[in-house]
Amino acid sequence: MPRAIVSGSFDDLKSCHMRFLEEASRRGGLSVLLWDDATVEAWTGRLPKFGIDERRYFVESLRCVDSVCVVDSCMSGPDSLPAAFAGGDSAADDSVSAPCGELVWVVPEPGLFAGTLHGSASFERAGPEPSGASEAKAAFCLRGGIGYEVISKDEVAGFPCDFPVPDTAPQPGRSRVLATGTFDWLHTGHLRFFEEAGARGELTVVVGHDANIRLLKGEGHPLIGEKERRYMVASIRYVSRALVSSGHGWLDAEPEIEKLRPDEYVVNADGDRPEKRRYCEDHGIRYVVLERKPRQGLPARSSTDLRGF
Repeated sequence: MPRAIVSGSFDDLKSCHMRFLEEASRRGGLSVLLWDDATVEAWTGRLPKFGIDERRYFVESLRCVDSVCVVDSCMSGPDSLPAAFAGGDSAADDSVSAPCGELVWVVPEPGLFAGTLHGSASFERAGPEPSGASEAKAAFCLRGGIGYEVISKDEVAGFPCDFPVPDTAPQPGRSRVLATGTFDWLHTGHLRFFEEAGARGELTVVVGHDANIRLLKGEGHPLIGEKERRYMVASIRYVSRALVSSGHGWLDAEPEIEKLRPDEYVVNADGDRPEKRRYCEDHGIRYVVLERKPRQGLPARSSTDLRGF
């Protein structure tokens, strides 16, 4: 089976990066060559916003990614791949090992990560990185006998949510778990919450719809539309399915809860609300409050603090 390779910093990861990675994975099992902090600085002229450990956790959390390799000085530049992928000696860096099988280097069309696509705020914030298609990349692949494919802007249009979803009935012994929220700027704090909630059972996440978020938080919210937020949440491997709420108020997911009949409703400490507690008590749903803690070694994150970051 062909193996797809992508290379980049994937710093401040947004839906444009997720769409690119998803499309790249359609070419074969996907390996991401993730540039370490020093490499990002050398090749872009600036340090990444997020350190290598945080960026790696995010990329590894994407359901379309099979493996992540951190690369540094073993690459001579952004238009080449490590020696292990080019048929050379990889002993210089044990963290990099080429996947078996036919290799295809998948790259974005120049400008795919820059500017505004689909009227999306997250595309507008995503900065360019020197990983786009180039004659030098094409020549490198030709010399090394590596496949080379370019993903265009048209291929990443829209936010499909056709990810595999579980059957209506969860596996024996596994609970139906529900979580709700805005998830306006998806960050590693959200990923850790999904990871912990998903470990409790089959996790469905209901994303708040735009009008209700404006009602609760005021104008200027959300930054990102409901379809895009749902797509980003559904892209995370710890999430079994993602929906958009259809109700209003702090229990805007009530219609979805009635349909899904979850065993547990999981919230973070800052999402604990009396209305949610009472509803769960009245309907025989276990109400679980998780302590808001980042994954070990990573900084605490919140969407409010990241607005404008």
